[in-house]
Amino acid sequence: MQQGNNRVAGASANGARPSTLSYFKWAFVVTFLGLALGTFLGWEMTRTVGGTLTIFFICAVLAVLEISLSFDNAIVNANKLKEMTPQWQHRFLTWGIVIAVFGMRIVFPLLIVVIAANIGPWQALVLAATQPEQYSEIMKSAHLPIAAFGGTFLMMVGLSFFFDHEKDVHWVKWLEDKMSRYATIRGIEVAIVLITVLIFSRFLGPVESQVFFSSAIWGLLTFLLVEIMGGLLDSSQQTLQAGAKGGLGAFLYLEVLDASFSFDGVIGAFALTHNLFVIAIGLGIGAMYVRSMTIMLVERGTLAEYRFLEHGAFYAIIALSVIMFVQPLVHIPEVVTGLGGATLIGISLWSSIRWNRHNPSHD
Repeated sequence: MQQGNNRVAGASANGARPSTLSYFKWAFVVTFLGLALGTFLGWEMTRTVGGTLTIFFICAVLAVLEISLSFDNAIVNANKLKEMTPQWQHRFLTWGIVIAVFGMRIVFPLLIVVIAANIGPWQALVLAATQPEQYSEIMKSAHLPIAAFGGTFLMMVGLSFFFDHEKDVHWVKWLEDKMSRYATIRGIEVAIVLITVLIFSRFLGPVESQVFFSSAIWGLLTFLLVEIMGGLLDSSQQTLQAGAKGGLGAFLYLEVLDASFSFDGVIGAFALTHNLFVIAIGLGIGAMYVRSMTIMLVERGTLAEYRFLEHGAFYAIIALSVIMFVQPLVHIPEVVTGLGGATLIGISLWSSIRWNRHNPSHD
């Protein structure tokens, strides 16, 4: 795995371009091990061939769900990762994936139950193993604050990309040109997010509205604090490498971003199964493919080659944030969320290909 990580920092030093499949080598290994573990778990749980095949199928479906929901996450990761120093690229692709798989897919759901049910971590783990239905109900009861927190953080991420006065490549030109010009207005993204939160909170009851609004404020504060910490931490590293933007601050930003993306997948997974360990296996497999896609996007320079691909990803992020705000009011199937993001990214890719054809001399 060390060799695969180092490719990002010093890609194609010998001029050879790795095949697409080579980027997914470790993802295939994890898929095999994960599905084998899921099969074993299914047999231990049910002692029937039918039950075992059901668990196997759920693990596979969860992996596909995670990939479909997180493709835009891979693009955003690649966007940030290309600015990071080689050392921090390697750390994100090793430590970061451990945190993503074990932290967000196992520890995070346990912490939600610990806080919501006011029980100890070990009790939460026992509850997940012995009473998965009750565990699932506790998780679902915490969906409102999670949706408000994650939706606010993701909306800030998406708007910050477009409200940038230095941004000169526009996909939806009539809209993005105005957003770029208005970016000089201090705090415009924050104002838009707060207005959106206030609008959605008015459709909830008094108690739910208070929970929604306070959780959204925490999401906004988290984004701002991560931005501040990123600036302070990374500025101290610029003496080590001229122009280096990516260090501990960027690492923390990507981890919080991954957490926000994971909220929807973790909650949605309970629609397929109540078993925390099956969910961890399925989503963990999907997370490895997101990591592999991130490496491929950075090494191949895909974001530079397809100029509107990032735009599609950030539009998908804003759409996901709105969906998270809507979910406390109306249930939206995860397949709609995944297909919506994939469609926006697909259209942006098609637009990029068309632009390249009409501008063949562009370097």
